Amino acid sequence: MASWGQFPSSGVWRRPAFRWVDAVVLVGVAVLLFGLLRLAPALNAPFLPSQAPSAVSTDPSELPYYAVRSLLRMFIALVLSVLFTFVYSTAAARLPRASKVLIPLLDILQSVPVLGFLTVTVTAFINLFPGSSLGLECASIFAIFTAMAWNMTFAFYQSLISQPRDLDEAARIMRLTKWQRFWRLDVPGGMIPLVWNGMMSFGGAWFFLAASESISVLNHTYALPGIGSYVAAAMQQGSLGKVGIAIVVMVVMVIAVNILFWRPMVAWSERFRAEDSAATDKPRSVVLDLLRRSVVPAAVARPVRPVGRFLDRLTRPFGLAEHPLSKPAVRQRTGDVFFAGVVTAAVAFGAWRAATYLHARGALGQFGHAFLLGGLTFSRVVVLLIFSTAIWVPIGVWIGMNPRVSRIAQPVVQVAASFPANLLFPFATAFFIATGVSLNFGGILLMALGAQWYILFNVIAGASAIPSDLREAMRLMDVRGWLRWKRFILPAIFPAYVTGGITAAGGAWNASIVAEIVVYGKHHLEAAGLGAYIAKASASGDFPEVLIGVVVMSVYVVGLNRLWWRRLYALAEARYSL
Repeated sequence: MASWGQFPSSGVWRRPAFRWVDAVVLVGVAVLLFGLLRLAPALNAPFLPSQAPSAVSTDPSELPYYAVRSLLRMFIALVLSVLFTFVYSTAAARLPRASKVLIPLLDILQSVPVLGFLTVTVTAFINLFPGSSLGLECASIFAIFTAMAWNMTFAFYQSLISQPRDLDEAARIMRLTKWQRFWRLDVPGGMIPLVWNGMMSFGGAWFFLAASESISVLNHTYALPGIGSYVAAAMQQGSLGKVGIAIVVMVVMVIAVNILFWRPMVAWSERFRAEDSAATDKPRSVVLDLLRRSVVPAAVARPVRPVGRFLDRLTRPFGLAEHPLSKPAVRQRTGDVFFAGVVTAAVAFGAWRAATYLHARGALGQFGHAFLLGGLTFSRVVVLLIFSTAIWVPIGVWIGMNPRVSRIAQPVVQVAASFPANLLFPFATAFFIATGVSLNFGGILLMALGAQWYILFNVIAGASAIPSDLREAMRLMDVRGWLRWKRFILPAIFPAYVTGGITAAGGAWNASIVAEIVVYGKHHLEAAGLGAYIAKASASGDFPEVLIGVVVMSVYVVGLNRLWWRRLYALAEARYSL
């Protein structure tokens, strides 16, 4: 250590030399930028709806290009989903009146199937960018966004409402602004569940990639270059060989994304774990280690720091992150009554306009039939949730609470969850045809292939977030068997399981759209249910029936959430938050 009056050695002032690690990072950034520049012209290619192709080429040599196009759409949708999650979850958690509308609205949004959004948005986006394929690209990205955003929003909202009280009090004592609290407490506190659910949402979006890239609405099919539209075309041709090639390419894509993106994100998110004792074995990532050893990320981040300081100063007039200890009862009650009146009037007006529209087209009588079909799909969702809970909760706890097991099992789980299960539909269809199994029962399996992972990923995230000191305390007290599950494990993972259950239920309803009607070559299998009802109405361009199906599905999902999942959410917030 240098004494007073002496300068440090010259080595202290020397800038770090350019190393091979920096070269690797720069090459990676250059390849990424080059790929984006090469793809940019294709996104804005000339487009006429009447001349748009209804299918893409199934030449396997096109698959690398299709894969890159699909990945670009997926990551754009992921960025939009994160932004939506931050804004929507914060508003729902911090604004008591708004939460009474935002949370039921989120229930409705997650219940609306992807085809329901596409039916409304495709024409709007095409008209927004006339003569350009950018409109169709936006519609596809928006459809992928709707398959990602809701699960991430529920997870981040749950982390906000279950924040430890001591951290909340610390934020008030330090007089953090709302902006500072969000970035220094809210985001770090919810980072682990957000990363795990982002990974799950990204994997779930693969499930709907075919419907998002090969869009069938209003008696017309628009096909965008992508691996999802390639699979749709190969299934239409009944070519198991080409579907198999697409599966191989998809597995390579999923593994690459997990190695280059999700694994580093999981390892990086460990820095936000709040516990008194550090875990002995943490997730590692070679890619993250390279980035940490390189000077390139710091050089890129340095010019952005003044922007962060400027935003800190700019947001101070919006006030501190605290709530008054008491509010005048009369003013509070008056505000609640006014807010409830405005919301009720808006809902009543929307319902009246929808009823008028359906009555003018003679479709109101379809509601009874749609509710009956919804009951059949509802029964499949309940069976799926029961079996998924029984199977994946113990496995998720085992993976999440054993870091050594997690290192091996996590990549396998990521690949399994990220793999688009609808690629297996042709093989499952061939099995159903050969064995004579009705899709009324086989549809449960097809729905589970896309929805069960929500429970597994949330349970893994909940189990891995249990502080190490609590685990050590249970070990020292020799708490084992059912008592350990009853008093320690189940209460600790309960908030995460509720998030997984509510998103798995919503995912199952969405999956019913593609699981209750399966077309493979000349074979057409159909199950009786609301998903098949919506899929047929969307393909034929019958918007009144699409609207009826979406409304009925929303009623089922919101009713289940209100009567069951919301009560479990309140219980998790009151009794089981760590």
